[in-house]
Amino acid sequence: MTVVGQSSIDVAVIGAGPYGLSAAANIGASDRSVRIFGRPLQTWTDTMPAGMKLKSDGFASNLSAPAPGASLAEFCRDRGIPYHDTDHPVSLQTFVAYGQEFQRRFVPYLETADVQHVEQWGDGFKLTVGEGQTFLARRVVLAVGVTHFKVMPKQLMDLPASLVSHSADCSRVDRFAGRSVAILGAGASAIDLAAALIDVGATTTIVARAGSIRFNSEPSGRRPTLLSQLANPKSPLGPGWRSRFASSMPQAYRHLPDRLRLAILHRHLGPRSAWYLRDKVLGGANIFVAQQLEEAGVAGDRIRLKLRDESGSSKSLEVEHVIAATGYWPQVERLHFLDQKLRQAIRHSEGVPILSRYFETSVVGLYATGLTAAGSFGPLMRFVAGADYAARRISRHLEKTRGSRHTLVAGATVPQAIRS
Repeated sequence: MTVVGQSSIDVAVIGAGPYGLSAAANIGASDRSVRIFGRPLQTWTDTMPAGMKLKSDGFASNLSAPAPGASLAEFCRDRGIPYHDTDHPVSLQTFVAYGQEFQRRFVPYLETADVQHVEQWGDGFKLTVGEGQTFLARRVVLAVGVTHFKVMPKQLMDLPASLVSHSADCSRVDRFAGRSVAILGAGASAIDLAAALIDVGATTTIVARAGSIRFNSEPSGRRPTLLSQLANPKSPLGPGWRSRFASSMPQAYRHLPDRLRLAILHRHLGPRSAWYLRDKVLGGANIFVAQQLEEAGVAGDRIRLKLRDESGSSKSLEVEHVIAATGYWPQVERLHFLDQKLRQAIRHSEGVPILSRYFETSVVGLYATGLTAAGSFGPLMRFVAGADYAARRISRHLEKTRGSRHTLVAGATVPQAIRS
């Protein structure tokens, strides 16, 4: 693909989280012209509470590298950081440091500029980055973070930002010290936030649709028996045959009916939090379970929530701030940096992209990975553990379909040190 007056590359990767870094590392290893955009681990550094620990086990938190010696276990061993495949929770600080070191080693050509616009152009794509720089790419890999897909209850959408926020916008909770805060949700992000709020002295209330707050079992430290391994086999997504299927056979998941795939994505691995937060949260927060949010409105400098339980009885709750820990849903229409015509050209089910077995959308040359791919490949794509599978399949397909219709640009090719 050559267009007069425009620089051209082979592959552009948008996003520098675990999926973007893994994709770029594997694609770049095949001696390609690659550019990757984004701040390394931005979602992790900007949206997650300081002091948080990962929901995933250590063995399931590796990025995908084209060379050995790049696992989280090896990173921790080389730096004297405590590590265990399953029994020692991975801290956010450790994982971010691991990801940043991975980026320096395998993707040193990362550009921290934001991609402003992507549109189809000839047989490829035209990208606008930073302050208006444009270039052409034959292929584009979308590895965007979950923050594009924030879900906010409709009752809260029109209320002032001073009173309402999404959990993705609450990495620092110091501003809530001494204030009253309600968290909507019962998942890991809700419980992590509740623990952080308790630590800073906020009066914390959890409002959950679920009938209880569920926590994972504390590791026993004992080797599982053969019978327990057969009943609940180990997997990167946790124990159990459904999790084993989701993590081991993402290609089979693709062939399920659309409606069933999306239902599984909604329901599998539902609200469940880390065992080590149980006592702090249950002992330090007010908890209302089996409650539906019916209305929300401003009451002076506070926010009033109207809740209704399963019996139909209602109650009101007034707090100074509400945090919606209500998750994310990967609808392509929310990717506003994609040109509208490009978004409309992507085949989807209920707004969620439908991908080929190589993670390619219905737009030739446009790939999607991470949460954006979860509608096709299942719950594995919601976790770091899916990065290796996605990166290797995308890289192999790009190599398989590699053509000669692209122009390499000085400064855009992968450095020789990375190829060796």
